Order: sequence, then C-alpha cells, then structure tokens
Amino acid sequence: MLLEGMTLGWIMIVLGAVLLLIEVSQPGFFLAVPATVLFILGVLLLLGVDILTSPWGLVIGIIAAILAAIVTIWLYGRITPAGKPPTTLSRDSLVGLEGVVVREVDDETLAGKVQIGSMEWSARSESGRIPAGQRVVVLRAEGVHIVVKEVA
Repeated sequence: MLLEGMTLGWIMIVLGAVLLLIEVSQPGFFLAVPATVLFILGVLLLLGVDILTSPWGLVIGIIAAILAAIVTIWLYGRITPAGKPPTTLSRDSLVGLEGVVVREVDDETLAGKVQIGSMEWSARSESGRIPAGQRVVVLRAEGVHIVVKEVA
C-alpha cells in the first residue's frame, strides 16, 4: 500500500476540513458533501477500519459515505434561507416603473442614469433634458438602455 491507513486518514481529514473552509467562504459551492464524506472516511481509517482492501471495510466505508452525504444534504437544506432567491429586473420588465434621475438625461446621448429600485440604468429621454432628482417613468427599452419621460 502506498500510504498507511493512519497517514491517509489524516490526509482525508485535512482535505475535508479544507473543503469545508472553502464552502464556508463560498456558500453554495456544494463542497460540503464531499468534505463531510472525506472527513468521515478519514476518521474510519484512523479508527482502524480498512476501507481500501477489506471487503467489510469497503462496505462500511460506502455505507458511512452515503449516510454522511444524506445527513449533510439534509442539514444544508435546513440552514439555507427560505423563500425565493433575489431576482434582477431585466430591462424589458422595467417598462412602466418609476425611478429617479441620478445623472442628467437628455434625448441625444446615453450618458444619463436613472435609479430604479436598487439598480442604476443608462437612459435617454423621449424628448428634452431631465435634470437629476426628477422622477421619471420607463417608456421602453432599446438595446442596453431605457427611454424615460418625466412624471407629470
């Protein structure tokens, strides 16, 4: 055998811990399951269960890995926040919404900016200049910008 059971066990535990740290820093990366399985298999090796060459050790390792995966997925589902994930408005879904001009909008350039909700959009006016601070309504989307008019 290339590695002794104890050495391989520690390597698996350390690798599992590293994957768990990555999961904590990047939630949703889905490393929790393989991390937990590596950790459990490493502990089995440290306890003297030969999961690599013994038929019964292999069966115990497979059962432990499957149970660890199931429990991890169940726990992951319990700790994730409920509700719908946040969504981003597409430019086409902005038609009819109101916003505030944050950088002057005119009908000749796309230098203007309009704040709608928490997002800022490049905009031009339907006609004339609209100064910063004015409320506007989105008339349509054209390419990568929106066309607005001042709210009366």
